[in-house]
Amino acid sequence: MITTDSLSARPRTSTIRSPRTVSIPGTGAVPFNPRTFLAQAGDSRTVLQCQKHQMLFAQGDTATAVFYVQTGQVKLSVVSQQGKEAVVAILDQGNFFGEGCLAGQFVYMATATAMGHSCIVRIDKQAMIDALHNEPAFSELFMAHLLTRTLRIQEDLIDQLFNSAEKRLARTLLLLATFEKAGQSVSVIPKISQETLAEMVGTTRSRVSFFMNRFKKLGFIEYTDGLYVNKARLNAVLLT
Repeated sequence: MITTDSLSARPRTSTIRSPRTVSIPGTGAVPFNPRTFLAQAGDSRTVLQCQKHQMLFAQGDTATAVFYVQTGQVKLSVVSQQGKEAVVAILDQGNFFGEGCLAGQFVYMATATAMGHSCIVRIDKQAMIDALHNEPAFSELFMAHLLTRTLRIQEDLIDQLFNSAEKRLARTLLLLATFEKAGQSVSVIPKISQETLAEMVGTTRSRVSFFMNRFKKLGFIEYTDGLYVNKARLNAVLLT
C-alpha cells in the first residue's frame, strides 16, 4: 500500500540563480529551493513509499501528475497490442517521469513500476506547471532533465537501429553500472533479472543468458554478492 511521509530536505547540489523568497506550504516564507520542493510533502505534493513491484500508474491511465524519484529505481515499460512488452527506461534518483501530461498527453504512455523499495514524490499537474512558471531555479532543473532525457532517447534509437544484440546488452550494462567500488574501475549493478535485461535490449532471455556467460568468461563481468562490471573491458565490446 502506498503511504505518505515527509522527507528531510537535501542540500542543493547545482548552481542556480539567486533564490527569491516564497511561501512553501507548512514551512512559512523561506528562500525557494527546488531540492526542498522535491523532497517534502506539501500542497499538491505527496511523498510515496513504494515497495518492490508496486505500480505507480499503468499504461493508459489518465495523466494527472508528474513524478520524481527521490530514492530507488522505477521501470517504465510498454505493452503492444499483440501483448509484447518492452522496457523503455529504468530511472534512478533525480529523474522525473510522467511529464507527458505537461505537453497535453491525456493518458500515460507507459507503465511505471518500482523496482525495489523507493521513495517517489507525486506532484499534481497544476502544481508542476505553477512551479515551472514561477520559479526559475526549478525550471532550470527541469530543463536539464528534459535535455538529458532527449539525448538518451536519441542514443537509444541509434543503438537499436545499428548495433547488434550483444553490443546493446553491453551498453545497457554500462548504463546501469553506476555505483563505483572505491579505487577500482569496477561498478556494481542493482539486482536486475535477465528477463528485464532482454526487454530493455530488445532480444530474448536466452540470448541475454548466452552473452552474459560470454562476458563472464572474458572477465567483463563477475557474480559475487551482486553483478559487477569492468567498465574498461566491457566498453571494448562497443568499439569492435
